[in-house]
Amino acid sequence: MQPYGTWPSPFRAADIASATPRIDGARFVGEEIWWGESVPDEGGRFTVRSSSGEVLLPAPWSARSRVHEYGGGAWTADAEGTLFFVDARDQRVYRMRRGERPQPLTPAGPSHGGLSMQQGRLLAVREDLTVQPHLRALVQIPTDGSAATEASAVHVFVQGTAFFAHPALSPDRTRIAWVEWSGRQMPWQSALLRIATVGDDVFADVRTRAALQPEWVSDSELLYADDPSGRWALFRLRIDGLDAAEPEPVAASDADTGYGLWVLGNRWYRPLADGRIVAVRTNGSDEVVVIQADGTVDTLDTPASGHVSVDDVSGSRVLLTGGSATAAAGLWCVDVDSGVVTSIRGGTPADPAWMPPATPVRFAGAYGSVHAFDYAPANPDATAPADEKPPYVVFVHGGPTAHVTGAASAAIAYYTSRGIGVLDVNYGGSTGYGRAFRERLDGEWGVVDVDDVLAAARGLAESGRAHPERIAIRGSSAGGWTVLSALVRGGVFAAGISRYGVTDLRMLAQDSPDFEKYYIDGLVGRLPDAEQLYIDRSPLTHAERIDVPVLLLQGADDRVVPPSQSEAIRDALAAGGIDHEYVLYPGEGHSFRRAETIVDALERELTFLGRAFGFTPSIPAPRSGSESDA
Repeated sequence: MQPYGTWPSPFRAADIASATPRIDGARFVGEEIWWGESVPDEGGRFTVRSSSGEVLLPAPWSARSRVHEYGGGAWTADAEGTLFFVDARDQRVYRMRRGERPQPLTPAGPSHGGLSMQQGRLLAVREDLTVQPHLRALVQIPTDGSAATEASAVHVFVQGTAFFAHPALSPDRTRIAWVEWSGRQMPWQSALLRIATVGDDVFADVRTRAALQPEWVSDSELLYADDPSGRWALFRLRIDGLDAAEPEPVAASDADTGYGLWVLGNRWYRPLADGRIVAVRTNGSDEVVVIQADGTVDTLDTPASGHVSVDDVSGSRVLLTGGSATAAAGLWCVDVDSGVVTSIRGGTPADPAWMPPATPVRFAGAYGSVHAFDYAPANPDATAPADEKPPYVVFVHGGPTAHVTGAASAAIAYYTSRGIGVLDVNYGGSTGYGRAFRERLDGEWGVVDVDDVLAAARGLAESGRAHPERIAIRGSSAGGWTVLSALVRGGVFAAGISRYGVTDLRMLAQDSPDFEKYYIDGLVGRLPDAEQLYIDRSPLTHAERIDVPVLLLQGADDRVVPPSQSEAIRDALAAGGIDHEYVLYPGEGHSFRRAETIVDALERELTFLGRAFGFTPSIPAPRSGSESDA
């Protein structure tokens, strides 16, 4: 018998850092499959790899976009095997043929993202923050290098202060469709589908609520996703020139084919050449379906079940990236006809003895059901005393317009294998359950999310699954805000971990990049009228109410939630004599990418929980090399 939290575990933080690369898109290129992948041991740079085993993008080059701050779609390729990518350092687009040095295709200054090769043309979303007002555009970039020093050689389809995503060029190259929103509302609140004739200023707007991902299936037919009924679903649009008929729904269901448009590279469906459509449907977790030409729907048997992106298709084959309930996150090639699933990268099956299943649970909250996934402690080599209840950590996702899906995770097993349970919560405002659930958070950020995580923690304790006095809470970014806000409420959580969490709403409003400039207006209210509400809801205002240990982890180069936020709450905790630790990681931004940071953060978290709950976890001492004070 060994107490919970002290179980010996084979899961080391260093193994988790190296075993969980982020995959950013995949393509069929000739007989190969290419994909983007982070390299934690190289400072988190993004490379492009091939199924032949080749690393196509060598160091120090890194494919990473900063368009809309969160980027996405930082690379693509043509059928001949030429790589096009956005370099993280200067945000220019480069061309690289095998064996050659990358050559710039765009001039210095603007950022680029959302790269795609369509009908032999290289399309991108461009953002120029060097001018006032800031300008964004949909562009076609010459691939011969002529625009590297001559900006006028870049063809601009549309330009303005609005935001653009998902450009789609018709097969005959005469029309382009895209998604556009003003920035006064986020794209999941309101976004237009627009169509224009290439070469002139003739536009047509399609009446949409929150459009996503237009895809041409012929010169006269366009698919796209929208949520007029409260669920993102597919629609078919018949078009003659720029005249569109009424949209036709395509196999509607009580699930979402779509997600919050945080990054530019995601794809939630792809049409096949024979008229079928491979699509993701999300209702908490994801499923992948094949919509037949007659509208019937078949479920595709695949491990992918969380944050799935349908990255590319070729014949009857489809490339899927995402998480899995039964395996590590990965990239799979699935043959729609034969059903054969081939793991290309990651996707290693999880050992059920060590990786507990994600049990969907619901708790009664003040605003309706609170959804969560419960991961109970699991270790085949350890048993706790029969009369002991396990400690738990309540995970709170960021966003807040995001969600968790119940995917297997070595990071979760890092806790559960040591005898610490994890409850991963989708509070009101999360995606994956429809618009009504998302809109619970409108005007109520810092209220609904906090009430929901408190309700989930209480329900967990009342069910007997967790020790009521040994429940901690952990979250990143907007999740860190909820962590600190819940600690201000008090009475439920015995410790808190905030990763680059928001502490002061006025500071957030001042520092927010263009993409999120008005996001907080919908979540709380507009300044200056709502200033007192901003003050009242900010954890920093009520830091003296926090009476439990707090761990603060922060990236020094974070431009979304800068260090000043964490340092303000640190100083307030110190002034109040509250047990706390602050760690600043040089070179890290908004999320941790470097292997040494991932390792240090995990080890510090576990050590912190052991200190807060009175057990000694089986881990080495935290690594040095970061700025820390306690």
